[in-house]
Amino acid sequence: MIPWIAAVPGQPPAPFPPSETALRMPNGLLCAGGDLSPERLLSAYRQGIFPWYSEGEPILWWTPDPRMVLFPAEFRCSRSLRHELAKSVWRVRMDSDFAAVIAACARTPRPGQAGTWIVPAIERAYTCLHELGWAHSVEVWELVPETGEERLAGGLYGVAIGRMFYGESMFTRQSNASKIAFAHLVSYLRAHGFGMIDCQMRTAHLASLGAREIPRADFLAHLERLTNPPTTPGPWHVEIGDPASGIKR
Repeated sequence: MIPWIAAVPGQPPAPFPPSETALRMPNGLLCAGGDLSPERLLSAYRQGIFPWYSEGEPILWWTPDPRMVLFPAEFRCSRSLRHELAKSVWRVRMDSDFAAVIAACARTPRPGQAGTWIVPAIERAYTCLHELGWAHSVEVWELVPETGEERLAGGLYGVAIGRMFYGESMFTRQSNASKIAFAHLVSYLRAHGFGMIDCQMRTAHLASLGAREIPRADFLAHLERLTNPPTTPGPWHVEIGDPASGIKR
């Protein structure tokens, strides 16, 4: 049995249970209930907690142990990925179309996965966080030579607090497009002093890029350091190659 947290309109969010009370099976399930208000979500992220549930379920909150993370200095860029990054067919921007990215993350089919955890309530909640300047997207646009137009080929989104980035989801419509988005995200975060990317749970794909598991206690210690003091939220609106990005193509 896990605790239920209430959501009372007009009242501050009820506190989460201590992380160490999370279940070991399924790994990291902490509690249920509450809401997806910006205040609740930001409080959760600062404590290493995130929502993850399916349509028809209550909101479920998780804090797995160990935690999959990527330290920007440990990012592994393969020779083939470097080759892709050099192609002029790609245009990479940040926060130019968050709505399109989260919609694509929700609707792009994934092998071995039925349905999506990015239910309409999640989509609305993170779009609100984006409008408030906390959630950000990285978009990879493909240049169509025949028309000169661009189409969205891949991307990712997540939440930034202080010098901490919490990755949420990525998608790809063209081979390697999500890896290109991730590589540019890492470069941007390194250039702006970010210390860690939360990848939540282990996947072979993330491990191939340099992500690794660390104990939850270590993860929470990093959060305490990296989210204090919090930076002022706001849009990134970066195009790769622009001097403001800190990244050269």
